[in-house]
Amino acid sequence: MSREQHKHRDRDEGPELIERLVGINRVAKVVKGGRRFGFAALVVVGDGKGRVGHGHAKSKEVPEAIKKATEKAKRKMIRVPLREGRTIHHDIKGRHGAGKVLLRSAPAGTGIIAGGPMRAVFEAVGIQDIVAKAIGSNNPYSMINATFEALADMQSPRHVAARRNKKVSDIVSNREANMMSAGEGSEE
Repeated sequence: MSREQHKHRDRDEGPELIERLVGINRVAKVVKGGRRFGFAALVVVGDGKGRVGHGHAKSKEVPEAIKKATEKAKRKMIRVPLREGRTIHHDIKGRHGAGKVLLRSAPAGTGIIAGGPMRAVFEAVGIQDIVAKAIGSNNPYSMINATFEALADMQSPRHVAARRNKKVSDIVSNREANMMSAGEGSEE
């Protein structure tokens, strides 16, 4: 089996991917005779189980730009640890350029409370409950990059426990104790 056939076989047998088109821009190149128009596409791709990627590409035609951006997104996928398969493990901030985002874990039933481009990322990664706020730039490229910075820095209790040479139960019990003490202080 050739290398090219092997690539196609892996892609066909892989999990079904969720593709979200975040934005399309018409871009112009000024040449001697006037302007040449092209299209730039921003796409988010995920498997709905914790893997997500984003891509940006330009082309003369919209479908071609979307296809190229999707291919880039599939190549740049990252794994995001999820708690109970529905939310993130801890609150985190992400920053890219002027785009800043704040991601907060949420209890079951909250849903995705997030604006435009961030919503597409959370749907693609498979997060069901999250509260997110964009602070600063509302440029989709900056927001997506800041969201990915935050998700890339996300750490699961298993990862933290391995790094500290402790048990996962010690890390989780500490988190729950901190949440209980924070909850008691706010009631007074």
